[in-house]
Amino acid sequence: MSSYLLIGFWFERPAAADAGKKAFITTRLGDFGFLLGILTVWATFGSLKFELIEKALTANPQALGALATTAGLLIFCGAMGKSAQFPLHVWLPDAMEGPTPVSALIHAATMVAAGVYMLCRVFFLLDIPGSHALEVVAWIGGFTALLSAVIAIQQNDIKRILAYSTLSQLGYMVMAVGLHGPAPAMFHLTTHAFFKALLFLGAGSVIVALHHEQDIWKMGGLRRKMPVTFWTFMAGTLALAGLWPFSGFYSKDGILAQAAEHSLPLYLLGTAVAALTTFYMFRLIFVAFLGAQRSDAAGHAHESPPVMAWPLRLLAVFSVIGGLIGVEQLYGKQFPAEHIEQGASFIRELVAPFIHAPGVATFGLLMVFLGFAAAWALYRNATSDPLPEKLGALSRAMRNRFYFDELYEATVIRLHDFLAAVADWFDRWIIAGFAVRGTHGTTELAGRALRLLQTGNLQTYAFLFALGVALVLYLVLK
Repeated sequence: MSSYLLIGFWFERPAAADAGKKAFITTRLGDFGFLLGILTVWATFGSLKFELIEKALTANPQALGALATTAGLLIFCGAMGKSAQFPLHVWLPDAMEGPTPVSALIHAATMVAAGVYMLCRVFFLLDIPGSHALEVVAWIGGFTALLSAVIAIQQNDIKRILAYSTLSQLGYMVMAVGLHGPAPAMFHLTTHAFFKALLFLGAGSVIVALHHEQDIWKMGGLRRKMPVTFWTFMAGTLALAGLWPFSGFYSKDGILAQAAEHSLPLYLLGTAVAALTTFYMFRLIFVAFLGAQRSDAAGHAHESPPVMAWPLRLLAVFSVIGGLIGVEQLYGKQFPAEHIEQGASFIRELVAPFIHAPGVATFGLLMVFLGFAAAWALYRNATSDPLPEKLGALSRAMRNRFYFDELYEATVIRLHDFLAAVADWFDRWIIAGFAVRGTHGTTELAGRALRLLQTGNLQTYAFLFALGVALVLYLVLK
């Protein structure tokens, strides 16, 4: 309800009102499965208390029996809706219709984080011998990360690019949980909160300076006009891309190391997403902040006031140092995490990924540089997007989000409308018409017929009484 009200804050705008309803309804679909999962757990254990369920599973890992995978996936439905995983991912990009601080709140810290947190909190229900739930969770997370990164490449709205970036990073986190890594998932969730809040607030600073313009191709040249916004936005971008020693490098490296250990295909997918992330973020940087001014609004832009600039500075600090302030060690105490040294020196923590998994860390950085090089080659002096001409139909599909909304409109929504029409006809003609009005009509007609006998005339009553007695005598004596 809170998210619905925040997303639809500007309720007079149809797009904002529709986005609020879309978020509400889509997450309810996930919650339906979540509720079924909760009921399955309650029916099996007779309790919903985590401590009692965990003890029961420790004593008897086969307590759920054949329902282990089903229960795990039904519970995952809750995270699929709340953390916008495929195929319930369509609401989150539209949620940016809310005010930019709301976007920072929803996309970085509170709402979408709830699903990932829940998966980590009930990890003992997913990691059961014989259950295949974690495999499905990992692949859905990985596919969501890749799909969202590809779509982000051809978005032109600055907030929509960041929204798909959120989807992609949430996919990373869910993939980490599926790869038996709740600690890396929570670590990335925490660092992501720093730099994604920074990026959204930085986008808000740009939007205010350009009089609510959100198209990056109508910006340009903002680096000199808005130096605080630019450099803090750059810090968030480097953290999101995963450049050493920014916070995102350490948390992303933990996820990629987990993937390299458990699933080579998902590791390769994760590294590809890292390259795509760098590519679309530096596309945004080159087009919006560098190059020539592309509109009068960009030419008259100026730095935001201190009330907007200081939160950017504060979040930029944590985007830089967030990986080295002990967050990973904190989660390492909560979950069985590997390769975490308690009390290591600062220098050792600084280079820890290169010590424990040098190949993963080096290859991850290589993907960052590859994404940057591609963005540099295509967008450093671009006056228009060169990809539509190069990719053709694929570019249109990416720009139109692979037509998922249209597909759901043509299938799920039409099926829903058909079922609603059938239910309306059944309610109107069978229940209300035949059952309710039919019963009512029959009773009324019978009452009217009986009322004809109640004339109030004593002679008529005497005649009917005599007629009745005669009829009885006839039947008896016949």
